[in-house]
Amino acid sequence: MGTALYQNPPPDLLQDLKVTVHNSSLVFPSEETERKTMFLSNIDQVLTFDVQTVHFFPTHKDFPPQLVTEKIKETLGKILVPYDFLAGRLNLNAESGRLEIDCDGSGAGFVAASSEYSLDDIGDLVYPNPAFSQLVCSTLDMLKPDVHHRLLCILQVTTFKCGGFAMGFTTNHVTFDGLSFKLFLQNLAFVAANKPLAVTPCHDRRLLAARSPPRVTFPHPELLKLPPVTDLGQLDPNPTHVFKATDEELVFKIFRLSPDDFSALKERAKSGDGDRVITSFNVVTAFIWRCKALSCDASNDMERQSRILYAVDIRRRVDPPLPQSYTGNAVLTAYATRYYKELEEGPFSKIVETVAEGARRMTNEYARSAIDWGELYKGFPHGEVLVSSWWRLGFAEVEYPWGKPKYSCPVVCHRKDIILFFPDIEDRDDHDEPDDLNGKQEGRERKDGVNVLLALPAKEMEKFETLFHKYLLSG
Repeated sequence: MGTALYQNPPPDLLQDLKVTVHNSSLVFPSEETERKTMFLSNIDQVLTFDVQTVHFFPTHKDFPPQLVTEKIKETLGKILVPYDFLAGRLNLNAESGRLEIDCDGSGAGFVAASSEYSLDDIGDLVYPNPAFSQLVCSTLDMLKPDVHHRLLCILQVTTFKCGGFAMGFTTNHVTFDGLSFKLFLQNLAFVAANKPLAVTPCHDRRLLAARSPPRVTFPHPELLKLPPVTDLGQLDPNPTHVFKATDEELVFKIFRLSPDDFSALKERAKSGDGDRVITSFNVVTAFIWRCKALSCDASNDMERQSRILYAVDIRRRVDPPLPQSYTGNAVLTAYATRYYKELEEGPFSKIVETVAEGARRMTNEYARSAIDWGELYKGFPHGEVLVSSWWRLGFAEVEYPWGKPKYSCPVVCHRKDIILFFPDIEDRDDHDEPDDLNGKQEGRERKDGVNVLLALPAKEMEKFETLFHKYLLSG
């Protein structure tokens, strides 16, 4: 099999990209927009932290650095018309106790910057260099350091001396989930090319409003109750309630699984039930969960349970289905639970089936029950391990006037209990839209590899790597 440890930190890894910010400003909608309040669903309500992504572009002869910076800034103003809430501000309704977006046209942020390096100097874009944080911006100096002035969207354009550039987005998670951000990028690309929107976005978050009265019809061990928010100042832009940040020194490594590895894992996952579709996402998640759980200290108690969490897109699972153009957060946390003893000794097929069952559990009634739970209690996903999958979102497949990104990736925040799946840089073939965030597609699955990023204490990482190779070779 072609699998190996992707790499340790490259020896020539740039730790400072020598980025200079030339100017920062607010960008307003290019046309007048209606002043209104946007309702936020119970899924949106708890996702008040920032998500940062970087999209790298090679040199384009028709878009030299100054021109592309001006073009992107102009395009941002235009896209703020159909996406007017991005120019708004998060607000706490004192009467209802709910967060909402005041679509007041206060503006999104724009930053123009440059680096002293070329893209080739940066080297491997797949490796999540902490220095990529210099390519995004979390706040503008011109604004008061006040939560009421927190921007929902900041776009930084950083040009490199080779003529290539990076678009770095900081968006509050209340604005988009992964699939709707991909749609936003497609629309941004169309507007930049002076074309109509690729798809008209649906901003009606009330489509995922709680029922009246709320009906919690399932237990929800995947959710953790939180105290109510009574002031915007209580919102933590870098929440630690999901998984506590650790003071331990962490190392991180990337492990790559190839399509051949998926085939081998699927073969081991067969349990005689020929009717079950075994997806790449399920076998990879089960495989990584097993290695991660058994590498931690808690695995010393084989009678304890381990719970893994992963996102499931509910657009087609609720009744009536949501439009695919739904803008808000339409993902809920699925979970799988097994005893450590079962993870160590049980057949791999059972672990895979447990992961698959977590997604099948997400029916319309279960999703509505989880949303209603949020109406009563408020809360975050709760488990020992969370898989955050950027594997099939397809950000690098968006065609801009200056071409497709060379690579798109999240700016990594290292936490020991969050595992990232993300694609290879060469996986650039166009594919159908995914049916689910777990990578399932209509009729077929994509035939690309996946990179798995973990940040662990050195001792746990050593054990994880041993288990990774052991279970990959022997099952």
